[in-house]
Amino acid sequence: MTETGAAPHDRRRAGTTALAAVLLVLALLPGVSPAVAAPQRGGAAALKEVTGFGTNPGLLRMFRYVPDGLPAGRPVVVVLHGCTQNAAGYGTGSGWTELADRWGFSLVLPQQQPVNNVSSCFNWFQTTDTARGQGEAASVAQMVDRHLADVAGDPRRVYVTGLSAGGGMTSVMMATYPERFAAGGVVAGLPYGCAQAAASPWVCMSSGGGLGPRQWGDRVRAARPGYGGPWPVLTVLHGTADPKVDAVNMTDLTEQWTDVHGADLTADVTDTVAGYPHRVFRGPDGVPVVETYGITGMAHGQPVDPGTGGEQCGTAGANLLDVGLCAAYRLGRAWGLDT
Repeated sequence: MTETGAAPHDRRRAGTTALAAVLLVLALLPGVSPAVAAPQRGGAAALKEVTGFGTNPGLLRMFRYVPDGLPAGRPVVVVLHGCTQNAAGYGTGSGWTELADRWGFSLVLPQQQPVNNVSSCFNWFQTTDTARGQGEAASVAQMVDRHLADVAGDPRRVYVTGLSAGGGMTSVMMATYPERFAAGGVVAGLPYGCAQAAASPWVCMSSGGGLGPRQWGDRVRAARPGYGGPWPVLTVLHGTADPKVDAVNMTDLTEQWTDVHGADLTADVTDTVAGYPHRVFRGPDGVPVVETYGITGMAHGQPVDPGTGGEQCGTAGANLLDVGLCAAYRLGRAWGLDT
């Protein structure tokens, strides 16, 4: 199915029924379930749904958050929820709506539908949803184009981030539409092409894709044939005790995107941030291209740091884990949104 394809409803219903049933069963098993719904609080009420944003081959819903009085030319962040979450709950619980108000930028918040996946996971593992011009990847790209036109956002400062399945879809968007994103932030997610490399999304989640750096990089390069850059910069945050998406995926993501950027695997910065191991990898020109935070002892979820301090944001809840570090804040600072 391409961006101009018509009536994907029947195909997607038939093609996802069996897989969706499996996902539903697995989502109910202890120790296997992905992130559950985040609480809806505060700024979530200001989210507005946008319809008619394109052909929408992935059958997604589009929401946006635009702070009152936001001037033209401001950055845009695409925020992708985790399984069984929704756009409003994740956007608020993660701290992104709070930071949008604080720093002055807007959000695009795609939302999955049960017709695609009964657990509301973005289909980061389906080839029909992870190729340029097809399925959910194309729908998200259409949302970005519509939003930039509507709010006169800065097309040079568009970023994408997500948790778990949303993190997997973040990798998809960085690989398939690299010209649209300056940077991406993967939280407890997976590298592009991992399900295909491991021949199973579950093997990928539990043990990684088993590829080397060049093979990982080749998967990204093949997603956008002929594209020579610039490539998005990557930041990864992952709990070292994650039982659902193993932290080996942070290593695989690091190998994938350092290779894409022509960087080596020796960290140029090794320190701690809020007590957690933090590494920065620079490209040949000395500019950071990959940054990682290993959240020691954290399980599966989005790091948050509730409170009113300058570096605090987010609300603790199911799979929104208070670890004294807010992922949204760290990503926003890395992307210069605070300036």
